[in-house]
Amino acid sequence: MKMFLISDNVDTQTGMRLAGVEGVVVHARQELKSAIAKAALDKDIGIVLLTEKFGRQFPDVVNEAKMSKAPLFVEIPDRHGTGRSPNFITDYVDEAIGLKL
Repeated sequence: MKMFLISDNVDTQTGMRLAGVEGVVVHARQELKSAIAKAALDKDIGIVLLTEKFGRQFPDVVNEAKMSKAPLFVEIPDRHGTGRSPNFITDYVDEAIGLKL
């Protein structure tokens, strides 16, 4: 199994290529949908990395991809950092299971 990157900027793609992860740079909604569909058809790809900007710009497309059986779609921060709150993990646990940490 291999990873594949769908990024909104060349810098993130370059960094991931240095780590051995191939990928594409897309900007428009239709380009993103096409890249997701192409990655989903490749049986060698087990994990698709998406930059967080796509989750903010096109949440419906990203959420639909995450609901698929395979591959696993994971949002990652790009070179500008994360758009998440500083304590997003504890908020996530609180929301998921109702446990205050």
